[in-house]
Amino acid sequence: MEILELNATLRTSTGNSPSRALRREGNIPAVLYGPGSESVLLSVGAVDLEHALKKASAGQIIFNMAIQNAGSGARTAMIKELQMHPMSRKFLHVDFYEISKDRKITANVPIVVKGKCKGIEDGGMLQIIQREVEVMCLPFEIPQSIPIDITDLEIGDSIHIKDLKVAENIELSAEANETILTILSTKSDEKTPGEEVVEGTAKTK
Repeated sequence: MEILELNATLRTSTGNSPSRALRREGNIPAVLYGPGSESVLLSVGAVDLEHALKKASAGQIIFNMAIQNAGSGARTAMIKELQMHPMSRKFLHVDFYEISKDRKITANVPIVVKGKCKGIEDGGMLQIIQREVEVMCLPFEIPQSIPIDITDLEIGDSIHIKDLKVAENIELSAEANETILTILSTKSDEKTPGEEVVEGTAKTK
């Protein structure tokens, strides 16, 4: 689990005009909220956030946030939502969720497919239905990824939520029989939204 330092500043103005002014100055309007505490309006440097995200590997990131002029110590938080401009991909707004090291939270963890599949070697195709799964655990115990070894899978075989190997302290939120991936015998020209077919090899994005 990545733990990164991030500076933030309290802000008092809300609305579109103050937000645009912040962005022109190289900052991003933000909010910090969590259970049992009032929401705090913040601004963070766009460059600082971008550099922090580039440092992190795949998976969830925990920020140790030092808030200027807040009169309190650093706050521990994760990104709950990051809004970006659809064309320029510049940051528009970020929601931070305050966490406690002794309180379980939910987080999405990426699936990593490994191995050379028997079914693919026999002419089958890998259909990936879910590329990440939701887990519930303590913040500092969130795994960077959940690996799936598909080496022994044959045409017609599938991997379900119940087949995933995770630590005992990690709970999986989805139903046990929910499908993660399957090996198809023939390629379909039509795919269900959210599904991806990879022919001839096991690839992940």
